[in-house]
Amino acid sequence: MMKPPRLNKGDLIGIVAPAGPVDSDRLQRAIPFFEKMGMHVKLGKHVENTYGYLAGMDAERLADFHDMVADDSVKAIIFARGGYGTGRIAGDIDYELIRNNPKIIWGYSDITYLHTAIRQETGLATFHGPMPVSDIADDDFDTYTAGLFQQLLEPSELYYTESVSMLNVIAAGEASAEIVGGNLSLLISTLGTPYEIDTAGKLLLLEDIGEAPYRIDAMLNQLKLAGKFAGAAGVIIGDFAECDPPKDKPSLTLEEIFQTYLGGLNGPVVSGFNIGHCMPNFSLPLGVPATLSSAKRSLIIEPGIR
Repeated sequence: MMKPPRLNKGDLIGIVAPAGPVDSDRLQRAIPFFEKMGMHVKLGKHVENTYGYLAGMDAERLADFHDMVADDSVKAIIFARGGYGTGRIAGDIDYELIRNNPKIIWGYSDITYLHTAIRQETGLATFHGPMPVSDIADDDFDTYTAGLFQQLLEPSELYYTESVSMLNVIAAGEASAEIVGGNLSLLISTLGTPYEIDTAGKLLLLEDIGEAPYRIDAMLNQLKLAGKFAGAAGVIIGDFAECDPPKDKPSLTLEEIFQTYLGGLNGPVVSGFNIGHCMPNFSLPLGVPATLSSAKRSLIIEPGIR
C-alpha cells in the first residue's frame, strides 16, 4: 500500500473529466469550494469537451489525466463527475507514471473502475468521494459532506457510527482489512478483464444508483458466482439511490436481496452507510486498512494520506 502526500494550503488541485461530459456552469459553481479550502484550481485542457456521452475522445480524456499526474505542481486530481467512460481508458493508463508520482485521486461512481485499476496496478490508496459537477455544485451539498474533504489536509482516522445514519446488520462479525470496491455495476464491468476486482481478504464496499432490484439481484449473483464474496473479509453496503422496488409490480426488497447473497457470509455485513449517490456523502479512502464491526455498528478507517 502506498499513501499519497497530504495537501497543504495554497496547493494546486487539478480537475479532469475522464467519463461523462461536464456542465460548464456547474463546474464554475463548484470551483469556489476548493478556493475556500485555500487551494488553487487547474482545469484539464479538454475538461469541457464533448463526444456523445463522453467528455471528449478517449485520447483527450486520457491526456488530461496523464498531464495532471505528471505535473509536479498538481498535488491532487479531482474528477469532475462520473457517468460513463473510465473503463475505456483504463487499458491505456501509464500506471508506472502514477507509481512514480503518487498524489491524491478523488471521485466515485464511474470512477470506481479507475480506483480499482490504479490500486491493483500501483498499490496507491485513492479516495471515494463527491465530485464538483455531480455533487458540490448542488444546492443541497451540506457542511458535513464538505467537512470530510479535511481528511486530505491532516492524517486522521475516520469513524462512521450510527451518529451518521442508522445501520443494519446483515451478517454478524468484526473484521479488519483493506477497503476496496465502490459502484456495483462498475465492479461487475471489471470481471474478466485485467482489472477484475480482487476481494480476497478485503472489506468490499458496494453502492449504486438507478438500478431495479432484479438488476441488483443479478449483479450480486454474478459476484457470488465469480467467487468475490467467498473470500471477502466483510461487506460495507452503501447507498442504493433510486433503487426502490416498483409499486406496480411484485418485487423483492433490497434487504431481502442483500440477505440472500450476503447473510451467510463468514464476516460482518452491514448496510445503511451514507456512501455513494446520497447527501450526506461520507467520503473515505480506498486501499487502506479499516475495521467493520456489526456489534458496535461502526466502521473505523485508517488515514488515506501521509
